[in-house]
Amino acid sequence: MTPAIWAPYADTVDLVTGGTRTAMSRDVGGWWRSDARLSGGDRYAFSLDGGDPRPDPRGLRLPDGPHGPSAWFDPSSLEWTDASWRGVELAGSVIYETHVGTFTPEGTLDAAIGRLPYLADLGVDVVELLPLSTFPGQHNWGYDGVAPYSVHEVYGGPAALHRFVDAAHAHGLAVCLDVVYNHLGPDGNYLGEIGPYFSGAYVTPWGQAVNLDGPDSAEVRRWVLDNVQQWLRDFHVDGLRLDAVHELHDDSALRLLEEMSREVDALAAETGRTKWLVAESDRNDPGTVTPRGAGHAVGGLGVHGQWADDVHHALHVALTGETQGYYADFADPEALAKVLRTPFFHDGTFSTFRGRGHGRQVDAGTLPGWRFVASLQTHDQVGNRAQGDRLSGERLDLDPGLLACGAAILLTSPWTPMLFMGEEWGARTPWQFFTDHTDPDIAAATASGRKAEFGSHGWSGEDGDAVPDPQDPESFRRSKLDWSEPDREPHGRLLRWYRDLIRLRRAHPELHDPRLDVVDVTWQDRRLRAHRGGHVVLVNLSDDPWTCDGVPDEVLLSWSDGVTVDAGRIDVPPRSAVVLA
Repeated sequence: MTPAIWAPYADTVDLVTGGTRTAMSRDVGGWWRSDARLSGGDRYAFSLDGGDPRPDPRGLRLPDGPHGPSAWFDPSSLEWTDASWRGVELAGSVIYETHVGTFTPEGTLDAAIGRLPYLADLGVDVVELLPLSTFPGQHNWGYDGVAPYSVHEVYGGPAALHRFVDAAHAHGLAVCLDVVYNHLGPDGNYLGEIGPYFSGAYVTPWGQAVNLDGPDSAEVRRWVLDNVQQWLRDFHVDGLRLDAVHELHDDSALRLLEEMSREVDALAAETGRTKWLVAESDRNDPGTVTPRGAGHAVGGLGVHGQWADDVHHALHVALTGETQGYYADFADPEALAKVLRTPFFHDGTFSTFRGRGHGRQVDAGTLPGWRFVASLQTHDQVGNRAQGDRLSGERLDLDPGLLACGAAILLTSPWTPMLFMGEEWGARTPWQFFTDHTDPDIAAATASGRKAEFGSHGWSGEDGDAVPDPQDPESFRRSKLDWSEPDREPHGRLLRWYRDLIRLRRAHPELHDPRLDVVDVTWQDRRLRAHRGGHVVLVNLSDDPWTCDGVPDEVLLSWSDGVTVDAGRIDVPPRSAVVLA
């Protein structure tokens, strides 16, 4: 492998290594190439038309951050021990979402390897890592990344990702990587100097949109698609979570997402390993996960799964009673029951938050529930609150019984459940918005923009001045998990409950039956009854006992002790859940 760069508008391009500039040769299609042979770790950059050196848009390492040169890294030199690994199907899985920097005290991929036995014992199937691409400074959520091919050096760089994936597979865990293709961060973003990577026709809420359908967009699309191949092929990653695909502005006849799903399916067939994509989409459009059409038939985009935030919203309102901002619509008394039958509460209905009709209906007989990823908490829904409040944190402070009820609903639903790190033991630590921008102007704009965004979401009853400064290092340090909590009560009890629910879900296939046309659920007076084949799930969110008749004889799992069935009748204590068969 030798250095190459796509710079279609440059008149000259030099390879910069160790202060030496060597002219590169123009190739077809706007590519420039060099005969230089680089070894692992060698620093290199490119200078266009005599300008300042810039890192490689396809570089895997940026050891000095986004403003420094790339370091040569050859993934073909990696040694793997997972030859027998065949992957994990999204269907039937439980996902665990984590942020490398706050998952462990050390905040590295190697430190996270030490927690893989814990995750395997918990019973989850997939570890989802928030974005790893290089960003300015030491800590960040990852959505301000500027080098999608790279792995942030503080996390351990690409070699550490290799070690993490290899170790995860040894523990029977798949790895999903969160990737961002709709925009790049502002600090250290040099792609616009190198080529037409950005569109002048569209703008995202976070900056320039990537050029997916304009002039010279073919190579930009290839840059994205090759990055997908890099993670899934070269680093043996099992799946990708695609951030905010509604901001992938693409008016091409062959949409990028469809092209991506085609290539991922082809790679899975070639390697004999399960590979999949999960899209985050605000559209509530089942076409995202509808299989692609055959021949001339019209189909969907063929993405394998997508987030279903409406499920989260309905669960959140039922558990907390909050109805401000975008939660207002989910105060509808039918909301919770509806999102347990179909993933979209807004399926053509009017959204007061948007001021228009939103979404379209899911065909319950066509799409299985596992294609929709549902949650009680996520990095977005926790971190985008003013104080980074968890359901179990100091501000919302739900008691363990209510937390257990939420887990019972989620983990016996037809959806693919996703847990947010620490949720399973009722972590008290917040997860706040944090950045470490090195540009003072960008840092100041981020802090002020955070307060404005908080206000625009309509969160009432809190002082906007109390929003933590994302640039304050304490915002990051406060967000780290406290791993001593699971050893104390009531955290330990809740952890055992999550573990037992996940094992029950796996042992009793009816509890994760994805067929939406057989879901039978009622929700009234804060009491939920769901029939899952021969199983019944009873959840009592009220403050009063609930007597239920006509239930199965066997109690498989109960949050409260001493709950029994007598002649088909059971008394479910307040703020408690029971699973029967």
